[in-house]
Amino acid sequence: MTVTLSATRNAGPQPGGNPDTLHPRRRRGKGIRREGLTGWLFLLPFAILFAVVFLVPIIVSIRSAFYSQMPAGGGLYGGGELVDTFVGFDNFALAIGNSAFWIGMGRVVLYAAFQIPVMIIVALALALLLDSFIVRRPALFRLSFFLPYAVPGVIAAMIWLYLYTPEVSPFMDYLPAGTDFMAPSTILLSMANMTTWTYTGYNMLIFLSALQAIPRDLYEAARLDGATGFQIATRIKVPMVRGAALLAVLLSIIGTIQLFNEPVIMEGANSWMGKDFTPMMLTYNSMMGEISPSGSGPASAYSLLMAVIAGALAIVYALLQRRKGDA
Repeated sequence: MTVTLSATRNAGPQPGGNPDTLHPRRRRGKGIRREGLTGWLFLLPFAILFAVVFLVPIIVSIRSAFYSQMPAGGGLYGGGELVDTFVGFDNFALAIGNSAFWIGMGRVVLYAAFQIPVMIIVALALALLLDSFIVRRPALFRLSFFLPYAVPGVIAAMIWLYLYTPEVSPFMDYLPAGTDFMAPSTILLSMANMTTWTYTGYNMLIFLSALQAIPRDLYEAARLDGATGFQIATRIKVPMVRGAALLAVLLSIIGTIQLFNEPVIMEGANSWMGKDFTPMMLTYNSMMGEISPSGSGPASAYSLLMAVIAGALAIVYALLQRRKGDA
C-alpha cells in the first residue's frame, strides 16, 4: 500500500498577495519611523528656540571669556579701535583673584543660609493649608499667595524701597525709634524679606502640585487607622513632597547666586553698598565699564565662575538629600 502525504512547509507568499499583510514587520517599522518623525517635527520649534535663547548665549559667553578688548593701534596711549584679543585664562585669573567677587559671594551665601529655609518652610505651610479642608475657597487664596510673583522684580524692589525709606514710609513712624532697614547690619535681612515676599507663592505652587498628586487613598487609610490631620500632614504629606522640596531649593540656590534686582535698587539709595555688593552686580558693572577690569571678557569670566559655584552648591545639596533619603 502506498501512502502519499502532502505537507506544506515554509509556504512562501503567493503571487499577487497584499504586501502589507505579507510583511507585518516592515509595516510596523514604517509606522514607528513615521511616529518618530512626527515627534521630532513637534519638537523642532522648541529645539530652535532653546538653541537661540539658551545654548547660543552660553557658547558666546564661553568664547568671550577668553578674549579681552584692547587698543589696536600703537603709540604712547595705544590709540586705534578696540579689538578682541585672545588672552587665554587671564580673565579667569582676574576673576578668581578679585577679592570683591568673593566678598560678594560670601554675602549671597549668608543671605541664602537664612532666606531659603524661611521661604521654603512658609511655602510648604501655605501649600499644606490649601491642600487641607480648612480653606473654603482655595482658588482665591492660591491666587492671592501667587500674586506677588506676578509683580516684576524691579517694581517689587522699588515698592519695598519706598516702604523702607523713613521720609516717605507710611509705617516707619509706628516702629521703635532708631529702626533702620537699610543699615549695613540689616540690609541683607531687608532684601531677604523682599525676595521671600516675591517667591513664596511660586514655591507654594510647586509644593501644592506635589501634594495634589498624592493618592487620596493614603489619607483614607490613615484616617481609618486613627491618624489625625496633623499626623497625616507630617507623616504622609511632608515626606512625599521631598522631590518638590529638592526642586524648590535648587531653584532658590541658583536664583540667590544671581541676586541682582534687590541690591541694585537698594544701592540707588545707599551708595555705601558699592557697585560690587553682589557677584551679579559686579558682573553687570564690569560689562558696563563702571568697574575695572571692564568689558565683555571679564564679565563673561565672572558669569561662568558664578555658574560653576551655583552648580557645585546645587550638586552638594542634591547629594546630601539623596544620602539622607537612603539612610
